[in-house]
Amino acid sequence: MMFARVLTLGVALVSGTVTSQLPEFAQQYRQRMGGAIDALEEVKADFVADAAATNRSISEALAHMAQSADEFVQLRGTSIERSLDRLEALKDQQLAMATAAAFERVWIFMKEPDTKLSKATWEDFEPAVPVTVEGGVLAGLGFAAGLFMLRLAGLGGRVRRRRKRREKQQAEARSL
Repeated sequence: MMFARVLTLGVALVSGTVTSQLPEFAQQYRQRMGGAIDALEEVKADFVADAAATNRSISEALAHMAQSADEFVQLRGTSIERSLDRLEALKDQQLAMATAAAFERVWIFMKEPDTKLSKATWEDFEPAVPVTVEGGVLAGLGFAAGLFMLRLAGLGGRVRRRRKRREKQQAEARSL
């Protein structure tokens, strides 16, 4: 019985600790997002300048590259298009996070994270003590979720133990 309580408390504490890190992870992700946007803006500026030098718009330059007989030029056009799409998606996410309330930022990040950015953030992630309201509330929710999941998982066993105990007590009472 004591072991189950310690295990329950341990799982709840771990759940709370993990969820309390979501705001910090999202904040570190936002910082990296700014750097990624800056780098992609440079790529875009260079591409726009190259397109303008040949009297083409961005879409005309991409269409020209797609129709090229040179496979390298086709592949380069595809990668530039992917970079431009990623830039727009990151800028949209950055704007959404900048104008969002505290808890919304975490939701915006979790809804559609940039895979490359998330992976890079995770590789360098440094946990922090949650001193924000957002971190504290998420820690509490994680703690409660951990307790709830353990209670759900252990509910059937507890009911069976009670029933067996009752049946044993009834059998002992009958034998007296």
